[in-house]
Amino acid sequence: MADKARARRLAKRIAQIVASAIEHEIKDPRLGNVTITDARVTGDLRDATVYYTVLGETLDAAPDFAGAAAALESARGVLRTKVGQGTGVRYTPTLTFVADNIPSEARNIDELLAKAREADAEVARQATAAQPAGEPDPYKPAKSDEDDQ
Repeated sequence: MADKARARRLAKRIAQIVASAIEHEIKDPRLGNVTITDARVTGDLRDATVYYTVLGETLDAAPDFAGAAAALESARGVLRTKVGQGTGVRYTPTLTFVADNIPSEARNIDELLAKAREADAEVARQATAAQPAGEPDPYKPAKSDEDDQ
């Protein structure tokens, strides 16, 4: 089993090689909006998982996850060959492509933060016109010696 630092370095190098190959060498138009976000390699350096995201053609257009997954699956052999040539390891790891859900999670967090800001603004708006529930001075005055007699 290889050390974790070597596995991290290899994973980083695999992500760079795959991203470069997708951008410059593979001519599949379905891969035009694919971005490699991360790669992970198992401890024995035999299997690599490559994470990717797909962007839409425009901001309003939905990304084509199915087309990108099919294109990556069809280019898996070529990409594995490029990884083998670029890394120089004895055994070239098998590649598995997984769609990364970071953009959707980030969008979800942004929506939750917007709701929290609205709720805070509503509480602040209500607090400005709020009146105390009890007496204006809720603290009891200290007893003096004259009150005891």
